[in-house]
Amino acid sequence: MENFVITIARQYGSGGRTVGQMLAKRLGVPFYGKEIIQMASDESGIDVKLFGQVEEGTKVKVSLFNKTGLYKGALIAPDQKGFISDENIFNYQAKVANDLAEKEPCVIVGRCVNYVFRDRPNTLRVFIHAPWEFRVEKSREKISGGDEEIEKFLRKDDKRKQDYYRKFAGGDWSDATNYDLCLNSGKLGFEKCVDAILAQMEVMGIK
Repeated sequence: MENFVITIARQYGSGGRTVGQMLAKRLGVPFYGKEIIQMASDESGIDVKLFGQVEEGTKVKVSLFNKTGLYKGALIAPDQKGFISDENIFNYQAKVANDLAEKEPCVIVGRCVNYVFRDRPNTLRVFIHAPWEFRVEKSREKISGGDEEIEKFLRKDDKRKQDYYRKFAGGDWSDATNYDLCLNSGKLGFEKCVDAILAQMEVMGIK
């Protein structure tokens, strides 16, 4: 059986990353988030700053290799046109995620991995969301400024993630049909979110 993988997509301020880290600790497996960007940069030789630009929605370069932009898994070689393109940068991240999953069980947050692993066996795809007020309150711990600035940031971040998902995965980032389990961390709390994910793993026979 293939190694199990738990993918977590989350709204900013929902604590999805924290839930992922707690889950990985409970399971005794590695946790991966933004580390994947550096790993993909190291493997490809593409400047890590370009990975950040693509994630922030700044177009680096359109690929002639994949005109739709949707992830198909193929990589463009360094000597081909489109090597340093949005699509190839995303595809290198997806390759790293796949390599990590092949190596050992793990928890992966972000990077549209729920889409990349949509047909992968032994995989649980989770979406963590929370009420607006909860997200604003939690965001105060990381973002300076008043509520107006925080709310502006949250709206911008939601749009960024939606645009990123639509570009590389198609569809709606927050659509429940793209996930196996959707959890409201504002109502459940982080510990119970972890409990719910573990329970879902058991129900689906993921181990």
